[in-house]
Amino acid sequence: MSAVMITRKVRKWEKLPGKNTFCCDGRVMMARQKGVFYLTLFLIVGTCALFFAFECPYLAVHLSPTIPVFAVVLFLFVMAMLLRTSFSDPGVLPRALPEEASFIEMEIEAANGNVPAGQRPPPRIRNVQINNQIVKLKYCYTCKIFRPPRASHCSICDNCVDRFDHHCPWVGNCVGKRNYRFFYLFTLSLSLLTIYIFTFDIVHVVMRSVDSGFLNALKETPGTVLEVLVCFFTLWSVVGLTGFHTYLISLNQTTNEDIKGSWSGKNRVQNPYSHKNIMKNCSEILCGPTYPSVLDRRGVMQQDDSPSLTTAATPSSTSDSTVPQTTKPTAPLIPNEHTPDDAKPSIATSTEISTSLTEESESTAHKVPPLASPETDVEASIAKAAAH
Repeated sequence: MSAVMITRKVRKWEKLPGKNTFCCDGRVMMARQKGVFYLTLFLIVGTCALFFAFECPYLAVHLSPTIPVFAVVLFLFVMAMLLRTSFSDPGVLPRALPEEASFIEMEIEAANGNVPAGQRPPPRIRNVQINNQIVKLKYCYTCKIFRPPRASHCSICDNCVDRFDHHCPWVGNCVGKRNYRFFYLFTLSLSLLTIYIFTFDIVHVVMRSVDSGFLNALKETPGTVLEVLVCFFTLWSVVGLTGFHTYLISLNQTTNEDIKGSWSGKNRVQNPYSHKNIMKNCSEILCGPTYPSVLDRRGVMQQDDSPSLTTAATPSSTSDSTVPQTTKPTAPLIPNEHTPDDAKPSIATSTEISTSLTEESESTAHKVPPLASPETDVEASIAKAAAH
């Protein structure tokens, strides 16, 4: 029996660590907690559907036909930015290979030296200089790497994300270096869409109230009341979130850095990434290059499946002896009346067979004596008579 290793080609996204969900053969990458994301889709699509059903037909006739057209364009842009933010790689950094992790550990131990018993080892950090300012790179014990500047480990997705801003459950993904621009455009366009729908809801109710009264207008368009309530409570949070990120973009700062007070603490460390100009900061974030993903999640790798046992074509062997293999079937050890004469074993053949069986049965301490055929006894009698 021998073991055969079977290798097959698999996509790298199937073996990536972390807590992400992949769809469409690795093209779609999201977090595992997607319940709030579905709620976001339901609120946006549901509110716009009510607006197109109740307000747009009336406003297109009595006010302007461009109102539903602009609403459709704005809705499609909001959905495009939402899906682009939710389905893309936010900038996940690959974890160190076992060989790389061992080498980094050796470097750290060599740099720290022997730590006396009872004392904590020094923190694992490295210092780099950015714009004439020292920035500390922290070591990630999960990914086994020194995180690049502005990177952080997301506890929900269990990955280090480059230029980590925050984990947003409303979009079902982390917001980082590769999708922050689309996240900001999503919040900005959603704010405009919410204001647009809320405004024309009020216009619609007012125009109908002039003709039939306020109560009759609400009875004729029951969906308008629901739209006004959803837009009213959504407006403050979405517009406030857009204003907060506009402030961060003007300073070239992330939400994570703002919460931790990285550049506004007691030491008053200046932000080394800011250009000291609002226009330059906004241009870098909103108009800068699109960074490629470093995961290569659709790349191909070899995977070894579990070994399968196959019967070898070579003769089986024991520690003491080897049984010779023949191509013809052997004759029975004890011939009978139905055995043909040419198939009966001779003395030499019987001796070889009995010797082989004796050697193979030494472990059980049973010995089989050599067998002789009836022809052997006849030949011995004839030889004895001739001698006398």
